[in-house]
Amino acid sequence: MSLMRNLNRALAATTGLHVRKAAPVAPAAPKATAPKQAAKKPTAVYRCPAPGDLATDRLLRRPVFIMSPVRSGSTLLRMLLNAHPRLHSPHELHIRRLEVGYGSKLSQKAMSALDLERGDLEHLLWDRVMHRELVRSGKDFIVEKTPSNAFVYERIRDCWPDARFVFLLRHPVSIAQSWHEGDPGKRTRDEAAADALRYMKAVERAREGTTGGYTVRYEDLTADAEKELRGLCAYLDLDFEPSMLDYGRKDDAQVVKGLGDWRDKIRTGRVQAGRALPTEEDIPDLLRPMCEAWGYSK
Repeated sequence: MSLMRNLNRALAATTGLHVRKAAPVAPAAPKATAPKQAAKKPTAVYRCPAPGDLATDRLLRRPVFIMSPVRSGSTLLRMLLNAHPRLHSPHELHIRRLEVGYGSKLSQKAMSALDLERGDLEHLLWDRVMHRELVRSGKDFIVEKTPSNAFVYERIRDCWPDARFVFLLRHPVSIAQSWHEGDPGKRTRDEAAADALRYMKAVERAREGTTGGYTVRYEDLTADAEKELRGLCAYLDLDFEPSMLDYGRKDDAQVVKGLGDWRDKIRTGRVQAGRALPTEEDIPDLLRPMCEAWGYSK
């Protein structure tokens, strides 16, 4: 008879109790911790070059920026402009995503001693990249058309005080439809409308926040390209070139998927008719204020 059994018999006779082997204790659940907050990106500090400092701080002169929502015809417009002998309009450059970091505190101190903060260094980089592209083209002025530039129009305006802005508008419902059709498995019609609206609002803020810009409507461009291009060339202080209308013969820039429109319609080299305008009944409530602001709704 085991020791445990003898012990329990004696305890039961005298106290009514007995001993049992303790069950293993489950390990304590780890203490819940709050999810870590993503580090907020510090705001880039920069200075806006004074007119007298432009010759030192910037290589580009009077760059042109097309401010437009996604799927608004910006690739068509840049191809037409690129066919001009004095304008170079490459694929989307996404310069605003080019950032500068310090390798050490000493490098940061050294740049600060030169009166150059991180934002200033990024602007120097943006300017150099675009100037390199312009020099390689052998032309006089560069045209940049990345749609997301509208979200940072203030920095672009401050980086190049002599920049010129072209605002390309299109019916908001047509934009949303085209954005959905570009990748229907990625975004529903409602999601496409909401996402495209972010770009439209950014373009509208840029229109309100800059002076002396020029507005082009996609529908007018596709209906009478020569008339619209003549007006745009006049704004850019350039002579209109009839060969711009047949951009496919003179444009040597590659049409790259993900860096603008790459589909068959743009590859024809000629301006194609746009889709029929949506009716009043086709305008969802979400897009109605923007349609009214841009003159596409009564």
